[in-house]
Amino acid sequence: MDNYEKFREILHRHPSGAPQSGAFDEILRILFTPEEVEVALGMVFVPRSVQEIAKIVGVSEDEVLHRCESMANKGIVFSRKKEGEVGYALLPTIPGIFEFPFMTGGGTPMHDRLGKLWMEYHHEALGREFAGSKTPLTRVIPIERTLDFSLEVLPYEVISAMLDRATSFGLSQCACRVSVAACDKPRDVCLTFDRLAKFLVERKLAQEITREEAEATLTRAEEAGLVHTTNNSQDRLNFLCNCCTCCCTVLRGLTQLKNPNAFARSRWNAQVSSELCTGCGVCEEERCPMGAIEVVEDVARVDVERCIGCGLCTTACDTEAISMVPREYTPETPRTISEMGLTVATEKGRLDKFRELMKP
Repeated sequence: MDNYEKFREILHRHPSGAPQSGAFDEILRILFTPEEVEVALGMVFVPRSVQEIAKIVGVSEDEVLHRCESMANKGIVFSRKKEGEVGYALLPTIPGIFEFPFMTGGGTPMHDRLGKLWMEYHHEALGREFAGSKTPLTRVIPIERTLDFSLEVLPYEVISAMLDRATSFGLSQCACRVSVAACDKPRDVCLTFDRLAKFLVERKLAQEITREEAEATLTRAEEAGLVHTTNNSQDRLNFLCNCCTCCCTVLRGLTQLKNPNAFARSRWNAQVSSELCTGCGVCEEERCPMGAIEVVEDVARVDVERCIGCGLCTTACDTEAISMVPREYTPETPRTISEMGLTVATEKGRLDKFRELMKP
């Protein structure tokens, strides 16, 4: 077994997974030099110091630092400064090794090749693996102005409330639309927060923005018909993607791979007032990303089983015939990112192996 396969096996212990595939083997060989993957074998999913990594892999500290910096600048390992010392950690396949190298916009032969390989890998193995647990890793978060605040609205469903918890904001190119390039939807709409945003900004993979600029980005995304998705937890935003069904890795898990656990739908679904609906068809033809709406006898009908609760249809209805109402049942959202990860690892049968890689 060579170092690349050893490294893949380590990545596969993460809840996101990294199933074996010829496409992924080539991806790793494009992104990591043999010298870099040698050093990566001494990392875990929490930061380790250069001294610790050097001791594990038997490489000089200066050389480990050089290789770690090279990988961090490419966005294929994570780095964080704590108490004056920089630590380095592994990144999962998603979000991480897939997205970050594309966040500057791609456009090179290497990026073109990686885009094709990631598409092949998604269809062949990664798409099913990423969504291979009862608890999804991502969730849809509805457009805030579509929610009826006279009803019970939970804090983690309100984007402005979640933004209040963030201290740093980053804006990058959407890796999915850069790599797949199947539509002309906006690309500069990928938002990250706090530690992740600071890392990406530091490595020139994102630009630092303000809270107000983040809100403006979300408005642009909504106008373009993009779906807000984020990590499936209640505590904080790690990322906030704005997704299309033709390029997005997460949404394609449902639309192309037909996996019902590809992501968690929001706790809301669209409902149409037959008295107010004019049957114009805008919601069906231009806004619903899931084909959940059909105009029958001049009235829009919503298939609740297909509706993901994004709110895009509601914002486009001139007669205000569409409203968002709570679903009859929605699985509980994990309280924290940590709880979500441990739950998914348990459901995939690799909790102990994952925990081993969460120790410094």
